[in-house]
Amino acid sequence: MSAPDTLVQDQSARLRRLDCRLAGCDCPRPIGVRFRQALLLAFGAYLLSGVALVAQTSDSSTTEGPNSWTAITDSKSNNVNPTRTIESHSQDGNRTLDKRSDQIRQFDGRFEPYRDIERETLQVDAATTRTTTRRFGRDGNGTKILVQVIEEEKHTLPGGDSSVLRITSDLDVNGALRPSQRELEETKVIGKGMEETQTTLMLPSVNGGLVPAVKAHEFRRQVASDTVESQKTTLLLDGGGNWQVSETRQAAARQEGKNRSIEEHIFRPDSEGKLGEVSRIVTEESETSSGEKSNVVETYSVDAPGTIRDGSMHLIERTTTAQRSSSSGEQIIEQRVERPSPGNPGSSLGVSILINDTVRPGATGEQSNRTISVRDLNGSFGVISVDTKKSDRVATIQVEQTR
Repeated sequence: MSAPDTLVQDQSARLRRLDCRLAGCDCPRPIGVRFRQALLLAFGAYLLSGVALVAQTSDSSTTEGPNSWTAITDSKSNNVNPTRTIESHSQDGNRTLDKRSDQIRQFDGRFEPYRDIERETLQVDAATTRTTTRRFGRDGNGTKILVQVIEEEKHTLPGGDSSVLRITSDLDVNGALRPSQRELEETKVIGKGMEETQTTLMLPSVNGGLVPAVKAHEFRRQVASDTVESQKTTLLLDGGGNWQVSETRQAAARQEGKNRSIEEHIFRPDSEGKLGEVSRIVTEESETSSGEKSNVVETYSVDAPGTIRDGSMHLIERTTTAQRSSSSGEQIIEQRVERPSPGNPGSSLGVSILINDTVRPGATGEQSNRTISVRDLNGSFGVISVDTKKSDRVATIQVEQTR
């Protein structure tokens, strides 16, 4: 067996072992180190484990300069090995470098990196931005190896047109980096208040090389001073080499002062190829004069958990996020996720997940805390995750909405 083959096999085996240790199991369970090669849109979901996590705080590194910061997050549990994430940001002129290292504690107490990500952004000129993302793993000896490179270049023209070329290279069976995905996104202004974006995703073919596999067309227009409408259609190749509509999304966004609403309708083909609405997402954002913000996202679907389709839309999830600042300068974000009761999809929504974020400013930086609680089958809430992060930067937490 050649050295590259051994390197790839060692890397794969090592990642499987680490994944199992993080999950608290002994059996091999494969994990992916590569991006999913598809452009399909999917609803986000919380991946929550059933074990309690107790955060362990670690001091942040010394500040490197006014344009640099470092943040360290430690997590500890009785059922899985403690993990640590170290993030850093530095800027020097037109060059920005962001690093992230995910580490797991060994039996001797040392934290050993198992995954690293480096993202370098270069502002070439006023119209060109080049970003390179490198992902690293570890071989059987713990040596850091490059497993993926994503190169992205964005051009912006004076008239508002733009293009983004993104090329992903992964390790092949010989241990060499080769292009595995090429994505081109072109946006053109086609009229007053109107623009369209064409996206083509190329993936490896059975005959070698990259060929178009996914296409998307998005059209946006401003229909009123406060309203923007859009439609995005995604197409896939069928077995006969013909392009078929896989999904269509129609959305309307309205802005009234500091309040904003978005309604999105999602259509997919049925077994006969006819497009039908399968989901609807309604978002309401508001802000008071004192700066308190509220965000409510309701998701409707024809597929209610535990039932068969009856031709109607059902409210399957509501996520409410409230953000405010205290008199001491703390930023507090509370998020509540409501879903039908398990085993009773026809019931009204009840709170199933609670997420609380707090950011406390300090003389040497910030400390943020996140607590996630989940309702069990008996209706009681239990804390399953508590994470604490220390950083030498002054920043604002942003909560990603789950749909």
